[in-house]
Amino acid sequence: MFGSRKDHVPRRKSVIREYAEIVTMAVILAFFVRAFFIQAFKIPSESMEDTLLVGDFLFANKLIYGAKFPFTNVRLPGVRDPESGDIIIFKYPGDKKKDYIKRCVAVEGQTVELRGRTLYVDGVPRSEDYTKYYHGSQYGPITVPKDHIFMMGDNRDNSADSRVWGPLPKDLILGKAMFIYFSWSSSDKVIRFARIGDIIR
Repeated sequence: MFGSRKDHVPRRKSVIREYAEIVTMAVILAFFVRAFFIQAFKIPSESMEDTLLVGDFLFANKLIYGAKFPFTNVRLPGVRDPESGDIIIFKYPGDKKKDYIKRCVAVEGQTVELRGRTLYVDGVPRSEDYTKYYHGSQYGPITVPKDHIFMMGDNRDNSADSRVWGPLPKDLILGKAMFIYFSWSSSDKVIRFARIGDIIR
């Protein structure tokens, strides 16, 4: 008449189901954070030495320039536009499956010229104590078109950058480098603790 006592006892979730829900939520949260806030990257080449070394692992701020919705070309409003001096991660124009990292040296409307080891922007020489040269070269002048920025590696004689493939479309920007969270020297087989936590400028 009243039903069995067993009918009124709430059924507990199985341990497997509880773990599955926790893992699912963690994956969703990680995807959300990676898509819109921060993303991890590894430095694969010497083009940014000595600012960034091969084996440096860093976090990039994707929110600052406006993160893209995954699998679309829709971009959220950014905090600010890229500025000269920013170290930026972006999709390589020649192969959008590859991520590159370089320094923005000029923005749209500015004129870029390299004479030997001196960079000129709008005819004014730049003081760049972070750059590394072996020889130097001549380039430009070139005016950066609308919705583009001009990217160069800090290791100027060993960098394939906007001098090779032209000004970067802003649509390919992924984020601004923030700080190094791990650094591994494959040649020395050691962790470079001195670099961990360094703010990237």
